[in-house]
Amino acid sequence: MKQTIIRTGLETLYFTGMHHFMRPLVGGVGAILTLHRVRPPRPDAFQPNHLLEVTPLFLEGLLARLARARIDVVSLDEMHARFIAGDFKRRFVCITFDDGYKDLMRWAYPLLKKYQMPFALYVPTSFPDRLGELWWVALEAVITQNSRIGMVINGKDQFFECGTVKEKRELYYEIYRYLRSMKTEDELRWVVRDLCACYRVDIASFCRDLCMDWQEIIDLAADPLVTIGAHTVNHNMLKKMADESAVRAEMEMSRAVLEAALGKRPEHLAYPVGDPTSAGPREFRIAAELGFKTAVTTRPGVLFKAHRDHLTALPRISVNGDFQQQRYLKVLMSGAATAMWNGFRRVNAA
Repeated sequence: MKQTIIRTGLETLYFTGMHHFMRPLVGGVGAILTLHRVRPPRPDAFQPNHLLEVTPLFLEGLLARLARARIDVVSLDEMHARFIAGDFKRRFVCITFDDGYKDLMRWAYPLLKKYQMPFALYVPTSFPDRLGELWWVALEAVITQNSRIGMVINGKDQFFECGTVKEKRELYYEIYRYLRSMKTEDELRWVVRDLCACYRVDIASFCRDLCMDWQEIIDLAADPLVTIGAHTVNHNMLKKMADESAVRAEMEMSRAVLEAALGKRPEHLAYPVGDPTSAGPREFRIAAELGFKTAVTTRPGVLFKAHRDHLTALPRISVNGDFQQQRYLKVLMSGAATAMWNGFRRVNAA
């Protein structure tokens, strides 16, 4: 239902032309795009993490449209420089990828090279260290491979049928919501590890199989088109960490490890998950105190001049695998849809 509502809103804004009329008022000075995975479409009926991936064909369509548009595709450093100088003569867009999936090298990077477009990759350092836990992928695997799942919830054993695709989808979203409602990241990770152990899913394999290793990241970083940014060490939802020193360590250690591996100090940060339940004013302040030039959330929105005073709380536009239509991105980049989502607030850093 949520997807249907969003899709209907995007279609309405596009086909009525309202996004064109609203853009001068709500389009801001630029936008940051968020992507995760790029790979060919899969036939599997059960793909609960489909929103995190787009096809190479869709990505090339996006890049071709940006190349034709009167908009500058810039690096994060150039974006930062424009904010500091107050240089907003031309609208700009930054392209960013989170997590460092291997398919970026195979499918996305050749297209970005073809169009000579700069982009950023935010790396959680535990992923190339092969110590990371892609718990959302592990949960998908557990449900995919079983027709009945048992869990301890509120101290009681509960069992759920998941033999059909419909049941699998419903169960995934229910468990996902349950996990995200937990007070701490440690609780969430413990539940997923326990599920993996019970149902013989190797949680460590997803990091090895899906994420780039250090050599691939080093090779990518050698390209002037590429900016490597910090994404913490363990990809924790920082707002759920009570200890401020631990939050600081996640950011600081991530940057130190990347600097040691690449020989260059990362100056840009992305908060894992990045929504209001995962990053807030405390995290924005710590990132600024640590000297990051910019830090990005996943709060939806375009960039306005006022973001100059909130450079560690920047919004992004999700390039979402569930909405792979160029017209939807046109509406989102116009600022019309996100303005309505944000109640026409230009800056949301609370």
